[in-house]
Amino acid sequence: MIPISYYFALSAILFALGALGVLIRRNAIIIFMSVELMLNAANLLFVAFARANEALSGQVFVFFVIAVAAAEVAVGLALIVVIFRNRQSIDIDEMSNLKG
Repeated sequence: MIPISYYFALSAILFALGALGVLIRRNAIIIFMSVELMLNAANLLFVAFARANEALSGQVFVFFVIAVAAAEVAVGLALIVVIFRNRQSIDIDEMSNLKG
């Protein structure tokens, strides 16, 4: 059996990479991918703790997180497509200048 500390280390690395992607990148699609990476890092840790404690609640919680993440991606990508049609760019700096 793999120790839980390995799962924790892998989850921390994935979460840090996702946080760096959100903070450094200017492309909206890469930012969404980074947010998904952070959610998957948290999911990995939930499943690891659930397996270590022999409980099913971690996997149930991960199922709902994945469902919400799928809905978030669908709405987010639809917004990105609409903004790209209007601005011809998906640069985050240009999105901050949106005015109605």
